[in-house]
Amino acid sequence: MAGTIKVVIVEDHAMVAEGFAAALCEEDDIDVVGIARTGEAALHLVEETAPDVVLVDFRLPDADGADVTVSIRRERPGTQVVVLTAADEPNVLRRAIEAGAAGFVHKSEPIDQVARATRAVHGGEAWFRPGALASLVGAIGRRSAAVGADLTDREREVLSLLAEGASTNAMMEALVLSPHTVRNHVRNIIMKLGAHSKLEAVTIAARAGLVSLKPGR
Repeated sequence: MAGTIKVVIVEDHAMVAEGFAAALCEEDDIDVVGIARTGEAALHLVEETAPDVVLVDFRLPDADGADVTVSIRRERPGTQVVVLTAADEPNVLRRAIEAGAAGFVHKSEPIDQVARATRAVHGGEAWFRPGALASLVGAIGRRSAAVGADLTDREREVLSLLAEGASTNAMMEALVLSPHTVRNHVRNIIMKLGAHSKLEAVTIAARAGLVSLKPGR
């Protein structure tokens, strides 16, 4: 259907995968175009269906979600990946972020959170729980205080809102800026922090003490 978000689910537990699919297909703007049980099958399915968003279980029989995410992002940079986790383990979150995931969702969260995450990353946003990122930052320590020294005051304001999980629209309203200006600030933040995504930028900023992460969302 035109205008819908095409989604592929990568999950080896059939009941879990079918549950996600059934719930997401109830959403008018989301279309599940396929389910894969392994990392290898996922890559073939992504090539065949060209989805907008892929939901990837971190633990698969033949690979982990980080490896699958790297492969998807390399072959289809425009496809966003949300990693599904069973626990907020710092190593899992770190690998998902470094692999280029746009967000992650805990499997225990209500299905509406998966739908919201799907819409958010499709719209270019990051999706995460600040409390989960806080555990990651605490586990790996801080970066040099020099990180982010060249950020402007406005970029620091935008970065603080990013760390709260604010969307582009929310930042536009809070700072009275145009969409183009917000996107430019975000792009500059990502570049100056040496990150590859909004999610990684927030993590780097938290490690450098530029922002604090609080439980939320």
